[in-house]
Amino acid sequence: MLEQVPIDELKPGMYVTQVLEQSGTLHMRSQGIVKSQSIVDTLKKKGILLLEVDIAKSKHHRNEETQVDALANEEQTPIKEPSASESRTAKSKPLDNASINEAYDLYENALSIQSKFVKALNKGAVTDLSPMTSLSYSLIESVFDNEDALSCLTLIKDTDNYLLEHSINCSVLTGIFCKFLGYDRDSIEQASLGALLMDTGMSSIPADIRRPTASLSEDDLAVLKTHVEIGATLVEQCGDIPDLSLQVIEQHQERVDGSGYPNGLKNDEISEFARIAAIVDTYDELTSHHPLQSSLTPMQALKRLSESSGLDQTLVNQFIQCIGVHPVGSLVKLKSGKLGIVSKINPKDPISPHVMTFYSVTSNHFNEIKKIDLSHYNDEVVSGVRPEEFRINLPKFFKEVFVHQAPQ
Repeated sequence: MLEQVPIDELKPGMYVTQVLEQSGTLHMRSQGIVKSQSIVDTLKKKGILLLEVDIAKSKHHRNEETQVDALANEEQTPIKEPSASESRTAKSKPLDNASINEAYDLYENALSIQSKFVKALNKGAVTDLSPMTSLSYSLIESVFDNEDALSCLTLIKDTDNYLLEHSINCSVLTGIFCKFLGYDRDSIEQASLGALLMDTGMSSIPADIRRPTASLSEDDLAVLKTHVEIGATLVEQCGDIPDLSLQVIEQHQERVDGSGYPNGLKNDEISEFARIAAIVDTYDELTSHHPLQSSLTPMQALKRLSESSGLDQTLVNQFIQCIGVHPVGSLVKLKSGKLGIVSKINPKDPISPHVMTFYSVTSNHFNEIKKIDLSHYNDEVVSGVRPEEFRINLPKFFKEVFVHQAPQ
């Protein structure tokens, strides 16, 4: 039975099917049970006024105050997942054509929104952060709905859009990692918003310093480092921003050994969310191509993270557990001579992920896309590879072929 419920009467435990009335433009990407009071508060802040609730599927109905209070109290502290493997396998959808298309559309829309925001910011025409807040919320909705599909897109790099893609990738990966660590939804959204905005100040840095083709001088390096304070100032001028988000922006370049900037903070002087952002920021940078540095494979990047004294190594180890030895979206070479994109991690067998094969190394041509589970297949990953090693334009292939032909 469906019932119309005003936002002031929405309670944890209710099963929401759709938004009926709102003052904003929030697009809810999935149906489901409201898991915490923080989600209710977030929907209210987004301008949601009236929702449709399926009473039959709800764990709470109106006038059940005792149950509401119990649920609300249960969600007041960060929720810790029972285990890492359960966190990684709790997906509501398989990685198929529909989910990849949906994630791809969201990612492309995110690039457009981010681009408009940066351009308006540079013109001094930004009056509030609502477009970015809504974007961050949509990305986290997708992370909870099907994180593998969105995670896959973070490794499909396009050099021409580096700054925009980097911000979106960091937001997505921060959301995935914070979810893995068991943080409550509100904290995840705020951390991801901070990651989305943490390089805002880069748009004010000259391009030849931001993407140098030669080693930077000390003066140029000093200019580059100002992006943190510039970004924080710009964002604060746009209106209210959660303290947690601002902390991520201000501290994401700090390092636990004191080697970071702008304030040389150490260890617990740095917010845990900023330490998370530092790991995600470094990982995405290492797996991206730069004029002075070729991209690393995800495996190589994870090894580099584990060797960095400036990063919180406890969190680095957890990040590796989170995204896996062969992260979703990785390009891998199989013993059979095929190339494939990792589509799902096997928590019980990390070295044998699910892979979508699409290319034969021996015959040097593209094949029909096939989805295989290496834990039940007579093949194995030999190594991670970079697309340029086989002269594959991965972004072009992904957009024109992979998105439309992935197995159902």
